[in-house]
Amino acid sequence: MTTPALLPLSGRRIPPRNLGPSSSSSFPHHRATLRLSEKFILLLILSAFITLCFGAFFFLPDSSKHKRFDLGLEDVLIPHVDAGEGGKNAGGGYLVHGQGRDQHRHREEEERLRNKIRADHEKALEEAKEKLQKSRDEIQAEIQTEKNKIVKGLKNKSSKPLPPVPVPNLVGINSGDPVDPDIREKRDKIKEMMKHAWDNYRQYGWGHNELKPIARKGHSTNIFGNSQLGATIVDALDTLYIMGLHDEFKEGQEWIDNHLDFSVNSEVSVFEVNIRFIGGLLAAYYLSGQEVFKLKAVQLAGKLIPAFNTPTGIPWAMVNLKSGVGRNWGWASAGSSILSEFGTLHMEFVHLSYLTGNPVYYDKVMHIRKLLQKMDRPNGLYPNYLNPRTGRWGQHHTSMGGLGDSFYEYLLKAWLMSDKMDMEARKMYDDAIEAIEKHLIRKSNGGLTFIGEWKNGHLERKMGHLTCFAGGLFALGADGSRDDKAGHYLQLGAEIAHTCHESYDRTTLKLGPEAFKFDGGVEAVAVRQNEKYYILRPEVIETYWYMWRFTHDPKYRQWGWEAAQAIDKYCRVSGGFSGVKDVYSSAPTYDDVQQSFFLAETLKAACSMILECRRCTSARHPD
Repeated sequence: MTTPALLPLSGRRIPPRNLGPSSSSSFPHHRATLRLSEKFILLLILSAFITLCFGAFFFLPDSSKHKRFDLGLEDVLIPHVDAGEGGKNAGGGYLVHGQGRDQHRHREEEERLRNKIRADHEKALEEAKEKLQKSRDEIQAEIQTEKNKIVKGLKNKSSKPLPPVPVPNLVGINSGDPVDPDIREKRDKIKEMMKHAWDNYRQYGWGHNELKPIARKGHSTNIFGNSQLGATIVDALDTLYIMGLHDEFKEGQEWIDNHLDFSVNSEVSVFEVNIRFIGGLLAAYYLSGQEVFKLKAVQLAGKLIPAFNTPTGIPWAMVNLKSGVGRNWGWASAGSSILSEFGTLHMEFVHLSYLTGNPVYYDKVMHIRKLLQKMDRPNGLYPNYLNPRTGRWGQHHTSMGGLGDSFYEYLLKAWLMSDKMDMEARKMYDDAIEAIEKHLIRKSNGGLTFIGEWKNGHLERKMGHLTCFAGGLFALGADGSRDDKAGHYLQLGAEIAHTCHESYDRTTLKLGPEAFKFDGGVEAVAVRQNEKYYILRPEVIETYWYMWRFTHDPKYRQWGWEAAQAIDKYCRVSGGFSGVKDVYSSAPTYDDVQQSFFLAETLKAACSMILECRRCTSARHPD
């Protein structure tokens, strides 16, 4: 029979083997005593047997986890032995499962289980009847309440307290009215423009990433994925604070505290989310000292870290905030990452390590720097494309405009941020600018200094609006430059500022095009229709601000004011501010987008220049 074999040996009836008196004849070599070695072997066997028997108890199921098997379902684990087949009770040496007191106890427990199931079933039916009597709105409200409780519980469970870090003293943020009535009037105008942009976003696009001011509804692009993360709110916080719009700042803070959630299934641009969100949150934290901004910045940074999971450590251009899966833009050269994107993480990530005490952020960006230092650069130039899988350059295209610009800015600002102690960053900046000056900077036939684009050994004589930030960059980097060339770089900055002013002045709207040529007698003018638009960009006004700060030549302040007036005249609509599609047309059409950087950068640069206030900011913002 196989059934008793499932029981432990102590429960089997095993009759002793009777060899009888004649058994000795079956064992002619039997000895009355055992040798020492045989005793040792026998002892080992006995020990192994005992260990096996007692060790088996550790692998028996936990009875507390299998109560259902003890409640009338005994045969599931231990087959039932029928007492009618000769089984005796335990006192007779046979084990029969399910008799006597055990059988009675199991029947009682089985009955209690049935009663409990019946009671639970009836309770569930009563609850279902109550639900059916409620309206659809009441049911949805209850579901939402439960969801909110779960989300709140998860947030409380996952949020770890950050180490206390003193907020630096805020330097040079002016309060009170300017003495000069002209400056006061201009200040008030810039502030009114900010209010107009913010109030309309608050009314028509609140919580959306950006605003469509003509359609009067929210707007977003693929850089923010498919989620509404309130990019304008986060991006504009420091501008609101600096302008003294504290009620609006408080509105933004409350929205961030209650609604900004990064645990969404959304693929975003690592670069854009870093400079607009992490940069915006850190700036707001340093200005206000409110912990919520630091906590949100750290939460988001954790979502970006998986983008660095590449063979080289060069991050992907995009990452899914929920899954952590990254990829690059389909249009980038051979699946490459972009210099201005992976090179524009350093400032924010270094601050994250400072605020949290966690070196992972610092290590990630320093690894990028070390890798770039080891690579050969054609003509000393940094190409705009780098493959994160192979660690090789993509297309040899170098630009100080789009795809390259803020990489050079962050090298210089890393040196400044370190109190001029990060000489590695300063050397990389100086080497790069020397190569750019040698291969990219030229003077047109009309005497305008411009920065072209290097493409596979050929200089394209075209300059973008984004490149105009370089005028301010050269001025900012003049102090500390090699070979006592501070005057040279300040002059170079002035020449670039002049060229960019010409690109504005030669249009009908007095606003600059996206790109402009220096070919065939055409200078500082856009030729292609798809380069004639203006999307509220800040770079030219920022360069004016830098040049005003370093030279105090009043023309830069005047140029900045004229640009602000042109924006107010031609880009203002009833629902906010919109970009225009053709700066050479006297009756321009609108693109119907109020960019988040218009509030974060353009208006802040205008305000800073008028009031001479310094600002604590993030990517692509003056210091």
